[in-house]
Amino acid sequence: MAEIVVVGAGAAGCALAGRLTSRGADVLLLEAGGRERPPEVLDVASFAATAPDHPWNWAYPTLLRAGTPAIVPRGRGLGGSTAINGAVWTRAVPADADGWGVPGWTFAELLPYFRRAEHDLDVSSPVHGDAGPVPVRRPSGALRHPTVDRFLAAADRLGHPAEPDRNAGGPPGAGPVPSNSVDGVRVDAATAYLGPDVRVRTGALVERVLLRGDRAVGVELAGGEVVEAGEVVLAAGAVATPQLLLRSGIGPTGAHELPVGQGFTDHPAVFLPMRDTDPPAHPHAPGAQVALDLDSGADPAGDVWVLQFVRPFEPGGDLHLMCALGRPDGRGELTLDVSGAPRIEYRYLGLESDRRRMRHAVRTAAELLRAGLGTRTAPDGDVLGVDRRLDGWIAAHLTTAVHLCGTAAIGQVVDAELRVLGIAGLRVADTSVLPTVPRRGTAATAVAIGEKAADLLG
Repeated sequence: MAEIVVVGAGAAGCALAGRLTSRGADVLLLEAGGRERPPEVLDVASFAATAPDHPWNWAYPTLLRAGTPAIVPRGRGLGGSTAINGAVWTRAVPADADGWGVPGWTFAELLPYFRRAEHDLDVSSPVHGDAGPVPVRRPSGALRHPTVDRFLAAADRLGHPAEPDRNAGGPPGAGPVPSNSVDGVRVDAATAYLGPDVRVRTGALVERVLLRGDRAVGVELAGGEVVEAGEVVLAAGAVATPQLLLRSGIGPTGAHELPVGQGFTDHPAVFLPMRDTDPPAHPHAPGAQVALDLDSGADPAGDVWVLQFVRPFEPGGDLHLMCALGRPDGRGELTLDVSGAPRIEYRYLGLESDRRRMRHAVRTAAELLRAGLGTRTAPDGDVLGVDRRLDGWIAAHLTTAVHLCGTAAIGQVVDAELRVLGIAGLRVADTSVLPTVPRRGTAATAVAIGEKAADLLG
C-alpha cells in the first residue's frame, strides 16, 4: 500500500508527485497512458498528437452547443495535456484568483507557487522564479516570427496598451506569449518534475475510487486490480477526474451527493484566417507567439483575447488569429453516458452577453489586420458588420480553447485544502477545482495547483 496514490500524470499530478517524493513521502503516480514520448510530442511545432486517433490523445466527443459536435483533445501519457498542447505558459491574473473568494487561493497566496514552478529565462523580477523546473521563454531572435512585431505595432496604432510581461499580474494589453519550450522542445510537466526517484506506473487505467463508508481506501484499475492507499489524490484532469468521482458514487445523484460536473467553464473560440507574405516560421518556434487581452466594455481585467498563431494548421494554409472569451458567462455540464464515458456539453454562446463579446473579439482581430498585421480571408465584410450574420459565422466555426475548469469546484465539491467534502482520504488537485476558468491559459495555473497541493499534503 502506498501512503499517497496520485491518479494522473498531467500538469498538477506531476508537480504534486515530484514535490512529495523529493520530501521523502511514499507516493505512487498512476498514469493511464504511455511513458516513451514519440517525436511529435517533444516537438513544440507539432500538434500531431491532438489528432483524434493519436495514442497520446483521449479525444473526447463533446457538444459545443446544440447541433455542434466536436472532438476535444486531452493528453494521455506522461505530462498529460502539457505534452500535446501549444506550450503556452500564462498564469491566472489577479482578478481570477481574487474573484474566486477562496481563503488561501488569492493571487498573492498563489504567487509563491507560480514562482516555485518556473525558471523564467527572460525576466528577472520579484514576481518570477529563477530556479524552478519549468523553463519559460518568450519568442526572440530567429524564433520570433515577423507577425509578432506587426501585431504589436497594430495594437499600438489602435490604442491598446502594451503588456510586455503577460505573467506580471498587470493590466491587460498586447505582448509576447511566454512558452514552456526551449530550442523547439516542449518541456512538459513530466519532463520538469518526474525524476528517477518518483515511482510511476504507466498503462494503469483507474476505473473508480474505492470507498469504505465515508473514506477512500484506494483505487480499482481496469481489469479489477486494487491499489490500496492511505490517501488518494485525483489529478486526472477536468474531464477524467469528475468521471472517476461519478463512477465512484460521488455526484449529483450518487450515494455521496455533490455537484460534480455541474457549471464548468471553458473558453469558446473561433479562428480568424489571415494571409501574410512572411517566410515560414522557424522549425523550433512555438506556434502561439503574441496576444492581445482587452476589456470588451465591462471587465477591466480583460474578458476577451486575440492570439496569433504563426504556423498554418496545414501545409500551405492560412495563419490564424484565435479569438476567444476569457471570462464566459455560460456554464457547461459533464455527466456520464450508460457506458460510464463522459458526456460533455459546453453550452457555448447561449447567452447574448457571450455572443456580444465574441463578436467584439472577432472584430478586434479584424481591426488588427486592417491596422497592418495582414490580410483577412474570412469572413467577408458583409458578414463581419452585421451581428446576425457574424453570429452565424461564429457558430459555424466554433471551437474551444480546451481550458476546462470547475467540474469539482472548491466550495462545492472540495474544500480550500482540496479535500472532497464528506469523504476522508480523498482530494482533487487539477483544474477541476478552479471555480471559474482563468481568463488566459491554464497550464501554469494547473502546475501551481500541484505545487500548492504538495504543501497541503506534506
